[in-house]
Amino acid sequence: MAVVGNIRQRAKQLKDLTLTSSNPASVELVHFTDPHLFGDPQRALRGVPTLPALRAVLAAAREHVAAAAAVLATGDLVQDDPGGYAHFRVEFGRLGRPVLCVPGNHDIVPAMRAELAAPPFQLGGTRDMQGWRVVLLDSSVPGETGGRLDTTRLAWLRQALLHAGGRHVLVCLHHHPVPMHSRWLDTVGLADSAAFTTLLRQFPAVRAVLFGHVHQDFDREVDGLRMIATPATCSQFKPGSDDFTIDDAPPAWRQLMLHADGRLDTRLHWLATRP
Repeated sequence: MAVVGNIRQRAKQLKDLTLTSSNPASVELVHFTDPHLFGDPQRALRGVPTLPALRAVLAAAREHVAAAAAVLATGDLVQDDPGGYAHFRVEFGRLGRPVLCVPGNHDIVPAMRAELAAPPFQLGGTRDMQGWRVVLLDSSVPGETGGRLDTTRLAWLRQALLHAGGRHVLVCLHHHPVPMHSRWLDTVGLADSAAFTTLLRQFPAVRAVLFGHVHQDFDREVDGLRMIATPATCSQFKPGSDDFTIDDAPPAWRQLMLHADGRLDTRLHWLATRP
């Protein structure tokens, strides 16, 4: 299926944008999210075979991954099927980069922890790279589609920010903490987003929040916080839809360049076609 017109337009606008940096203090990351893998390597979700789609994305992003300090994977690694983690481990394990993960609502956290217990994988916690700290926050709630941060998780987040050691901070989680202006999707976002964003605003070192879950592009400042989402490596949701609607946009991934002065540049990449 051909790429929709608005994607072509956006790609044209970004054609001349590069994220290469001659500053060794800058940190480059690549973001993949929502692969929704199954144990069956040919099984499809919403018309897209998820493992072949992921493989196509990783192949297209090969040069970006080679230049990156780490890879980010923000949840829904599997589609309620623990057998999918073996495929995730193989595909991401061969990238030769640290793979920093958080769970999503379709992940089975005990199985995820067991399968991704060894390097290059890191599930949750923090990762310090040059002048930046990446915070990996678990917003998942077993049995629920939406996300939540209880007092324990918020207290952990506060400590992670307090002890950032003067570094700039990128906070990563699965669920969207800001409205997407999509009636159905905004019923399954981060339930206690006000407490989350209120806490973040107490720490000027927080430069951006990165998330998945929404299966669409999003990059804007909301009440003083930069919020960034990346489309899935499989099927996408139609932006602004009142009811659940699948978009015809192809799989995607995102480059991020974290600069020593706290600036964050990003570029979104789409596959040429939807598998």
